[in-house]
Parts: sequence; structure tokens; C-alpha cells
Amino acid sequence: MRRLPRAVARAPVPIFRAGLGPLLGGALVMVEHRGRVTGRSRTVVLEVVERAGRAGRGGVPTIVVVAGFGPGSQWYRNVAAEPRVRVWWGTRRAVPAVAELLGPVGSAEVLRRYRAAHPWRARFVSRALGVPALASGPVDAGLVARLPAVRLRPVR
Repeated sequence: MRRLPRAVARAPVPIFRAGLGPLLGGALVMVEHRGRVTGRSRTVVLEVVERAGRAGRGGVPTIVVVAGFGPGSQWYRNVAAEPRVRVWWGTRRAVPAVAELLGPVGSAEVLRRYRAAHPWRARFVSRALGVPALASGPVDAGLVARLPAVRLRPVR
């Protein structure tokens, strides 16, 4: 899998921190999580692959994201160890949420729906990540293992 330059990956962080998330059109979410070793606060900006239901607590709906760089991604490993997170989406800032790893069946369903609903985005992301199977072909165990999904559910 390809890696994005750190400067590119981190570019949206100040936009979210300034409350200008609407400029990103709801396609991205910033997730604050705890480092599993250090306990320090960390942030990552991820593509929203699915929104479930109406906006819940704090005006944020349940959001589904995918670990584009696989289950070895630091943010993914951190939320697996400590699922309590905060999300920035649109104008909403630091909304408490719980990260739920969806597992193989849930991840496969999310990837199928994402590809059907957003074929052009799937092709673009497929090329950017170097994962051709995301754009076409079966959503099999290999693809799901490379791209696990996580549900971010706002909580009180």
C-alpha cells in the first residue's frame, strides 16, 4: 500500500480545529484518540465512507470509516485498545464517541455499499492506496483484511 506524505495527511487538521469543517463537505472526519502506549492524545483525518441515521448527540451522525492503510495503522490499533474517541465533523467539534471495529462481515458490507454508492471515489481511493480490488472485483476476505471498517457512534 502507498503512503501519503505526512504534510498532506495532516493538512486538514487545522481546518477542523478552526471550526471550518464544512469546507470539507462532510467527506472527512477528524478523530481524536489515545495512544495505546503513551496515553497521549492523537488525531487522524479519515474519509467518511458511510453515515448512518440522523445526527445524534452533538449533531454528529454515526459515521463509518475504513483503515485505508490496514489494521496496522496506528490510529486503528489505538482505537482497538481504547475505543473512547472524540470526533470533529462539519461544524461539530470534540463530540464524544465510541469506536466499534466492525469485523469481517460488517466491513465487507460497508465496502460493498461504498463501492456501489461512490464508484468514482472508490476508483480514486483504490489508485491512491494501491488497492485495485477496492475499485472492482469481489469484496473478499483479502480485501476486508486490508481495509477494516470502524463505526464511530456519538455517545453522551
